[in-house]
Amino acid sequence: MVVPRARGRPCGVEVGKRRTRWPGPTYSRGVPGAAGRVLVVDDNKVIRQLIRVNLELEGIEVVTAADGAECLEVVHQVRPDLVTLDVVMPRLDGLRTAARLRTDPRTSDLPLVIVSACSQYEIDSGLDVGVDAFLAKPFEPAELVRLVQGLIARPLGRVHGPGDAEAAAGHAGG
Repeated sequence: MVVPRARGRPCGVEVGKRRTRWPGPTYSRGVPGAAGRVLVVDDNKVIRQLIRVNLELEGIEVVTAADGAECLEVVHQVRPDLVTLDVVMPRLDGLRTAARLRTDPRTSDLPLVIVSACSQYEIDSGLDVGVDAFLAKPFEPAELVRLVQGLIARPLGRVHGPGDAEAAAGHAGG
């Protein structure tokens, strides 16, 4: 199920629990051959690895974090083109992480995707904080890849309206 962000809002390395330190800012859009960089945030290592493998097979660089607090620690060093967030995580959940990313001018236009059970509460709360799209677990890997590629490919800094995430995913949610 893919649910687009609405209401006209603007829009690897396994970090895990090892606390990997980055040598400095990195940029994926300038790397020849890279199809983008995604920061995958989930407390379940198996889910992080599943997402990583499927995106790396498409030439997308993947960096992971085990929770929202870790995401906020590395996001400015990693400089991802997109962030996927689980909702239920220790320390800082995905919705509060999304809200903090949206209030930071450096990450306010960064595409955010919730990958979770996608309850009505999660969808409503995600829309309120400016999440771009939702992908319900369990998901088809091909659906994840289409969604991520579509959101990475769209121009940054553009004001997005209803349906953009669906168009980016290549199909209507459901």
